[in-house]
Amino acid sequence: MTAIRRALVSVSDKRELVPFVQALVARGAEILSTGGTARALRDAGLPVTDVSAYTGSPEVMDGRVKTLHPRVHGGILMRERGDDRAALAALGGAPIDLVVVNLYPFEETLRRAGASHEELVEKIDVGGPAMVRAAAKNHGRVAVLVDPGDYPRVLQELAQHGAITHGTRCHLAAKAFAHTARYDGAISGYLSSLDEDGLREAHPRSLHVSYELAYPLRYGENPHQGGAFYVEPGAEEGSLGMARSVGAGGKELSYNNLVDADAALEAVREFSEPAAVIVKHTNPCGVALARTLVGAYRTARDADPLSAFGGIVALNRPVDEDTARALTETFLEVVLAPSFEEGALRALHAKKNLRLLAVGKMLPPEHPGRILQHVSGGMLVQERDALGRAEALGARVVTRTHPAAQDLEALAFAWVVAKHTRSNAIVLAARTDEGARTVGVGAGQMSRVVSVEIAAKKAGELSRGSVLASDAFFPFPDGVELAARAGVRAIVQPGGSVKDQEVIQCADDHGVAMVFTGVRHFRH
Repeated sequence: MTAIRRALVSVSDKRELVPFVQALVARGAEILSTGGTARALRDAGLPVTDVSAYTGSPEVMDGRVKTLHPRVHGGILMRERGDDRAALAALGGAPIDLVVVNLYPFEETLRRAGASHEELVEKIDVGGPAMVRAAAKNHGRVAVLVDPGDYPRVLQELAQHGAITHGTRCHLAAKAFAHTARYDGAISGYLSSLDEDGLREAHPRSLHVSYELAYPLRYGENPHQGGAFYVEPGAEEGSLGMARSVGAGGKELSYNNLVDADAALEAVREFSEPAAVIVKHTNPCGVALARTLVGAYRTARDADPLSAFGGIVALNRPVDEDTARALTETFLEVVLAPSFEEGALRALHAKKNLRLLAVGKMLPPEHPGRILQHVSGGMLVQERDALGRAEALGARVVTRTHPAAQDLEALAFAWVVAKHTRSNAIVLAARTDEGARTVGVGAGQMSRVVSVEIAAKKAGELSRGSVLASDAFFPFPDGVELAARAGVRAIVQPGGSVKDQEVIQCADDHGVAMVFTGVRHFRH
């Protein structure tokens, strides 16, 4: 057990700082502090000893050097043994039992548009990481706090035991080393992205990623594989990492549930109208827009009711009671939405194993981000695909027949759905009285013409008068030929094949309108 006789407090993140230190002072702890932290505590009427008074050395170089002193680090690193006590006493120091430190906001400054190199360099903390690492190393005696979220745990232990347990000190030490590792990784990533002229390149020469365990999973993709879900620190509201479980479903989320949930969430956030996306094995099997959320869900479900069974549903509006009742009509694994109304929760709780995830808000489709893909011995990194609807609406007409105005909207809708469908991707869609819907999806085939065959078979008679989106170009006219025979009347595709003229001629021969976007949306 570690009782708190003396605490060193120096933080940039001052959330909940004053009540925490008030509780320490009430327990008789002496508070050492520096700079702005000391001022904030004094302004709150708390007794504070300046570190410079404790060390006998003033802060110098505008505060660049203030805690780099043997009395500070000796007080932190001292072990409970005679020779260490004697050495610290010879320095004129005293034991420090708690270090409350978080670091200069380098990452926050890095994210701010227009931050200069000089500003960023000044946000590289030196003394802070040194104290954090020293305290974490000496966690056998010292507790270290880098996250205000851990203040309640420490105060609870002090209230119960009068000291901090070894288990908590170990937990806090691990968190502290993760904190400094992430911090150093951000600095290394920034500096290694600078070219010889000091300009930032797209890809740093050194990439460090940091994730924290959210919870273990029952297993991975299959029962014989272990699995866990890790969350990126600082994950935004609207991401799967920040989603809250609000259901009463008894089953835990599985690895496959989360993969499909992310695919559904990425797709539904593309639309501003009330939208529903149903995903099965990472592919959308039903997508629809409507004037109401319940209308969008029912239309999406009816696009492929067989595949919707056991699917993952993402909705881009808060779930109301009418939509909830419609959701209970089919066996579903997971429903994601910004939130769930109370009446909706009551209706959905009747489904014993349905998991409900509230994501809080819908991030815009152009929201930046990066995608990481592990491969044997390495990792692939790419920017998130933020393009979509606009290039379809502005696509170049390459056939004699031009798409009708209502077909342009349907083409843009199909194009966005194809972007979220595994390659080779073919999506058949149609306008409805309320919006748009998919009528057939062909996904993940080795041959594009086979994807057309599958989409047309799924659509059946609904393929007549539909529009088609292809995520990449048609290498041969056969796919267009098949689509025309199925009744497709307009096609959107990137173009760029060596056989483009043959493909266009095939469309002209069948009176099918075709537009080229010049943009490909492969999804592997």
